[in-house]
Formats: sequence, structure tokens, C-alpha cells
Amino acid sequence: MNKHEKYIKRCIELAKNGFGTTYPNPMVGSVIVYEDKIIGEGWHKKSGEPHAEVNAVKSVKDKSLLKKATIYVSLEPCSHFGKTPPCCDLIIANEIPNVVVGTVDPNEKVAGKGILKLIEAGANVTVGILEDECNELNKRFFTFHQKKRPYIILKWAESQDGFLAPEKTTDHERKPVWITNQYSRQLVHKWRSEEQAVLAGTQTVIDDNPKLNTRDWYGNNPVRVILDQNNRISKDSFIFDESTKTIVFSNSDENLSTENTFFEKIDFDKNTIPKILDVLYKHQIQSIIIEGGRKTLQSFIDQDLWDEARIFTGQNVFEKGVKAPVIQKSSISKTFIQTDELLYIRNHD
Repeated sequence: MNKHEKYIKRCIELAKNGFGTTYPNPMVGSVIVYEDKIIGEGWHKKSGEPHAEVNAVKSVKDKSLLKKATIYVSLEPCSHFGKTPPCCDLIIANEIPNVVVGTVDPNEKVAGKGILKLIEAGANVTVGILEDECNELNKRFFTFHQKKRPYIILKWAESQDGFLAPEKTTDHERKPVWITNQYSRQLVHKWRSEEQAVLAGTQTVIDDNPKLNTRDWYGNNPVRVILDQNNRISKDSFIFDESTKTIVFSNSDENLSTENTFFEKIDFDKNTIPKILDVLYKHQIQSIIIEGGRKTLQSFIDQDLWDEARIFTGQNVFEKGVKAPVIQKSSISKTFIQTDELLYIRNHD
């Protein structure tokens, strides 16, 4: 590992401190180096707050060293005015002579303009250090800007014999049937805090009455996305409790949005999934976990609109019930949460 790679690796480590809190902005880390020693570092913590480069410059005690230093940043410095001023202007104003960038920003508002601005100001700019790692760090941000849709994570739990749920009984209560252990369930709540939204279908909400929040983990609740084509979900369901932003898709004009619940009318007859993704793109949703039932999950799989899958297998045996989705199992990694098996599958389209 050379010197540039060492410091960009540190930028990536810093950036990860913002996992789940920077939306709709990317995670970015920055370090400032003088004579092969880090004299400042920072990361972006939240949209509307200072960017990584600003926090790194602020942390430098002797500002006179900036004119002889190198600033490393995992993602191209911004060149436009958003909620905060351009980071390029800060670098130029402080006369930092050397800039090392992990990867180019895919946002059309930046997309090379920041690098060009720095070069035109006389900076020595190096681009593409640990580029693959920097792209992976912000795979949600890159998917959103390059594919104009959220990064899609499929998640489900199945029994040992391949069922999502047992056969219904006449006295079925509106509550989940747990397949996984408490530690797996806590991990799912951690995932929810890291992604921007979570989606469930009509039957899942009717049967389980889920809250779709992060009650078992500290972090932001995701935006709840609900499919309710024919307005079958009872208004006393948890998803209508106004506790967090909720987007409900239906085919009706009669639904009235409230402060925290937004109704979106779409045509469910054909190409439903792309229509849903288009609306989520307009809502600036960069990542989503699909926690629906078999029909919803299989729809995303069949249309090849997914980026990764996370599949738990518990200890239950149901014999009858709702079968688990069918998915191509390549690019697999496996781990165990005590007695539960967890598969991670990446979709390389």
C-alpha cells in the first residue's frame, strides 16, 4: 500500500462514521497531511452540516501548514452551492497545494467540475486512489445518481423447509410469526437505521401490523413505503400512526396526504415496480430494504431490480404455508447469528 492509498483508506474509515445519517448526501472522509503526518481530519455527519473537508480544515491547529500540505478526500470536493458553500472554494482559499481524490462524484451538479476548478486554480490534483473501495462506500449514492433509483436490498427470513410463514389459522392475530432469534431481529433494526426506507406489501401489513421502525436499535427510523393498491389496510394500523414519514402507493384519488403520510397514486396494471422506483427517486430515497411478502419480493427478483439480498434461515419447520422467494444464489457470503444462518447475495447486473 503506497502513501496515497494509506490516507484514502483513512478517509474511508472516517466516512463510515456517517453511515445512515448523511442522506441525501454521500458519506465522505477527509484527512490533511503535512510531512507524512496527519494534521487534520474530518467527516460529513449530516446533510446541512459542514462537509468532510471543512471539518478537516477546522481541526488543523496550525493553519499556516495548510499552504504546504496535502488534503485527501474519498469523494470529489463539491463545486456548487447547496446547503453549504463549495468545498473547492475552501481548499483554494486556504491555498492547499495538493489534493488527492478517491473517486469522482456522480452527481451531475459536480461530476468532475470540482476537480477542474481545483486544477484551474493551480492545485496539483490526483484522482482515482482506491477508486473501487470509494465507490463501494457510496454504492447507494452512486446507484441513485447513475440508475435514477434507490439501492435495493431484499430481506426475508425463511424456515428450514423454505417457508416465509406457516399456513394461516382461523384465529390468526395481526402480529408477526418470528422465524429468527432476537439477535437477528436486532440486526434488522440496525439495518433499518442505515438505509433510507423500508417497503412492505399489503398482505404483510394486514397480517403482521408491523411498525417498521428501529425500536431495537439506536438510529433514525426509515421512511416507510407501503403498497396498498385497493386501500385494504386498516387506518388503525401502526403504519398510519404518523410517527415517521410514510409513503403509501394506491390506485385511488380519494386518499388525502397528512403531515407525515403521503399517498401516491400509480397504475398497478403493469410495470408497477419501475413506477414505484420513479416516485421514490422523486422523494430523494437513495436506499430501500424490501421486507414484503413473497409476491412483493419475487416481483423485484423477476424484474432484476435489486442490488443485494439478505436471507435468514431459522430453526423452524412449517411443512405448509407461504413459500420463500426463488433467487439466483451466486456471489454468496454466509455467516451465523447464533442458530440463524444469514446469506448475503450481491446482484451483478
